[in-house]
Amino acid sequence: MASKAKRAVFYLRVSTDGQTTENQRRELQQVADARGWTVVGVYEDAGISGAKGRDQRPGLDRMLKDAARAKFDVVMCWAVDRLGRSLPDLLATLATLQGSKVDLFLHQQALDTTTPAGRAMFGMLGVFGEFERSMIQARVVAGLDRARAAGTKLGRPTVGGDVETAVRERLAAGVGILKIGRELGIGTSAVQRIKSAMTAA
Repeated sequence: MASKAKRAVFYLRVSTDGQTTENQRRELQQVADARGWTVVGVYEDAGISGAKGRDQRPGLDRMLKDAARAKFDVVMCWAVDRLGRSLPDLLATLATLQGSKVDLFLHQQALDTTTPAGRAMFGMLGVFGEFERSMIQARVVAGLDRARAAGTKLGRPTVGGDVETAVRERLAAGVGILKIGRELGIGTSAVQRIKSAMTAA
């Protein structure tokens, strides 16, 4: 018995208004046609940097919400940097798709989670995310230990540059304060201070 044709959507993004998503769209359509996938939607962020979080990319946000509503089976994207340029943002997007049981096809990286090999690669991305979090936590602990050894009073602890960058990226991606604190091993008050600084900027 023939398997049901997959419902596919495209996610297209270009960084400047002078660029076009047409080439991305054409190549992805060729792949969809070759695989017998039915394209049921297109989500697009034109003139928006991949460094911006989900809250500043309406096309990405709408696509992820529709993924959770089971409106399609696979997201097709021309390259991984179209989805995101920071590891935390990218992992958050991948986790949302995985949790919604939606597959991902990345044309330039030849990543296709509808295949066993693609699913294995998808799992490796999660491993790298865990590694990044554990490294940040280790740096936080080491910094606190150094401060204690030097006799520094730890009243309102500050965080290092790497940790602050990670906090900012997660906040931009829409991750909650409590979750960020847990992931990075820092207090929620530190996360709140960084969020307040971002809002005031």
